[in-house]
Order: sequence, then C-alpha cells, then structure tokens
Amino acid sequence: MMSGGFDFMIVLPAFLAGLLVLATHIPLGAQVLRRGIVFIDLAIAQIAALGVIVAGTAGLDPAGWTVQVAAGIAAVLGALLLTWTERRWPDVQEAQIGVLFVLAASAVLLLVAHNPHGGEHMQDLLAGQILWVNYAQLALPAAGAALILAVLVAFRGRLERVGFYLLFALAVTASVQLVGVYLVFASLIVPSLAVRHFPEHRKLPFAYLVGIGGYSAGLVLSVVFDLPSGALIVWCLALFAIVAYALGPRRAVVSA
Repeated sequence: MMSGGFDFMIVLPAFLAGLLVLATHIPLGAQVLRRGIVFIDLAIAQIAALGVIVAGTAGLDPAGWTVQVAAGIAAVLGALLLTWTERRWPDVQEAQIGVLFVLAASAVLLLVAHNPHGGEHMQDLLAGQILWVNYAQLALPAAGAALILAVLVAFRGRLERVGFYLLFALAVTASVQLVGVYLVFASLIVPSLAVRHFPEHRKLPFAYLVGIGGYSAGLVLSVVFDLPSGALIVWCLALFAIVAYALGPRRAVVSA
C-alpha cells in the first residue's frame, strides 16, 4: 500500500465518496439521457452551489448542517422551477435548463465579487476537494444515497416528472460538496454514455465498472503525480468510457 513513502490508504475516504456518488448518479444519469435533459445536472449542481455560497455570505458555518440545508433548499427550488417550465414549455426545456445554469453561475460570481477568498471557494465547488474528504463527511451522503436507491428500486426507475426532479435535487445536493460540480456532471453522464449501445441488462453493471475504474485511476494518479484529483478523475472517467465503448458489443443504436 506504499509508493515512494506515501500510504495510499489516505485516499480511501475519497474513494468511498466516489462510490457513494456513483451509486445514485449512474442510474439517474441513465434516466437523464433517456429524457433528453442532459444539462439538468449542471444546472441543479450549480444551483446547489449557489445555495452554499448564499449560506456562506450569510455567515453560516461552512462545515455545518445549515449549509447542507441551504444547498438542499436551493436545489429543490430549482427542481420545482424546472418541473414547472417542462410542463409549461416542454419544447424548449433544454434551453431553459441552460439559462438557469448561466443565471446561477452568474449569481455566484456576483456574490463572491468582494470576498477575498471567493475565487478559492468557487473553485472548490466547481472542481471539488474529493481528496480531502474524511469519514465523518460521508455519513449524511450515505444516508441520502440509501434513500435515493430505495426510491429508485421501489418505483423501478419510473418516476413522474416532479418525483424525478426532486430526487435528482436530493442526489446532487448530497454530492456537489463532496466532489464538485464537474465530477457531478461527469459521474452522471460519462458512464451512461459509454454503455448506451450495450444490451439493457448489461448497461448498469458496466456503467458502474467505468465509474469505479475512473475514480480509482484518477485518485491514484493524482497522488502519484500531485495533480488536482477532480480534474484527473474526469479525464480518467472519459478514457475508461472510450475503452468501454470501443470494446463493447458492436451493434447499431436503436432510435427511441
């Protein structure tokens, strides 16, 4: 477990955090692709991040549960708004998701404009600080992941519009502070993209393999080469996805 005097057990909490994120984001990502609303994860994650920034601006303890509540409220409000826009203007839902993302991102920039540590905080929310996750931080996300998976199993993935958006908001709220906005998006979309041409019964298992491989390689390489973990995991996920797609069953994708 040692390399160059470094104990790789130090990345175990980060790896467990990645497993928790993958556990819920892969099945939800498959539904996102099926529904054709790929950028909803970026929008909801950015809105949750906005909730964190608002809580910090209000002077709340960044490590306290109140920040999680603020992020959750922001994400749920964003989910309810997107539920309403999809019902009202379904033909332009993807465009509305994009507009909401830009508004949330711009609001974050405005809120941190006069904060001397604002840029650093924003960078942490985007790229994440997964390598520094500790075991205590995993308790709440683990409970959230168990709840989300129970709902997905109970409804067999067939959630109505409101239920899906609210469940999605809960998943993103639990993960964005663990791994950052970029990894939330990559964890949702990249593994599902890699296996979209696989037989239905093999999609989830191979998507999880892509995700676990990407997180494992990214964490190890980030320690070995002293590179940002979140960014490297994103690239490793993409490379594992390319390999999985290339080596997967060679058949045409059937249009829905």
